[in-house]
Amino acid sequence: MIFRSISELKIIAAPLVIAVGVFDGVHLGHQALIRRALENAQCGGALCIILTFDPHPAQLLHPTSAPRLLTSTTHKIRLIQQLGAEHILLLSFNAELAALPAAEFIHLLSSHAPSLREICVGYNWAFGRRREGNTLLLRQLSTKFGFRVTEIDAVKIDGGAISSTRIRDCIRSGDLHSAAKFLGRKYTVFGTVVRGEGRGHSMGFPTANLAVHNELFPPDGVYAVYTKIDGIVFPGVTNIGTRPTFSLPSQQTLEVHLLDYSGSLYGKDIEVCFEAYLRKEHKFPNPQLLRTQIEKDANVARAVLR
Repeated sequence: MIFRSISELKIIAAPLVIAVGVFDGVHLGHQALIRRALENAQCGGALCIILTFDPHPAQLLHPTSAPRLLTSTTHKIRLIQQLGAEHILLLSFNAELAALPAAEFIHLLSSHAPSLREICVGYNWAFGRRREGNTLLLRQLSTKFGFRVTEIDAVKIDGGAISSTRIRDCIRSGDLHSAAKFLGRKYTVFGTVVRGEGRGHSMGFPTANLAVHNELFPPDGVYAVYTKIDGIVFPGVTNIGTRPTFSLPSQQTLEVHLLDYSGSLYGKDIEVCFEAYLRKEHKFPNPQLLRTQIEKDANVARAVLR
């Protein structure tokens, strides 16, 4: 169940354990926090709620420098639910919430959830107006409002703490192996299939053009991928880039050619999982040579994915 306002917590009679975070990427550090909250709730006969925000706070507070996301809100919710979290409180991060003092945010939360038993946060969590709240303040407020605070230590790999920023750096540089280590899974991009110009179909290799929800792309190039559609996984080959062969001004796009799929995908939400980098994007002298290369790419992708 997805709640969209703190006031909705009034209807819950059971004791509550709430895990709070932005959770962009739902990486191994986030997973440790969510799993601890789920375990503590189960051991104490309580209900676990994952509290997160839409949009990412940086998109409101620093719109010109906000990073591309590892996971859009829809993608993030799916990943959280796959961890076994059935209840999510998705708060709209707007100007009113951004201006709310830290102590008032906790007062609001505890007053609408009188059976609040525990709040779980990460080691570096900050909250409230100008990020004035921290774990020390949260512990002080817990005494006043009668809940327990659980702070999760950093999850470290290769000598450093896992963070969304660290993973973004890996993806931008094309280090998908390290990104997968920190995420606990291969990097995926989630989006909706939209109509393109039909060039792939005219060459015998129809592609699904993906409109992503502000998610970060790996570097331009051709990749062997798996694509999840309605819960079913299909092998494929993906091109990320600007389609230079056609000499048209173009923004960066992501197109997927599925190797074993037939049917219309327009309007469907799909998830593309990056398995292997195959080659750079090139400009070909004519569409026929591009078609020949796509055929080679498809064969290589099939071999890699086999």
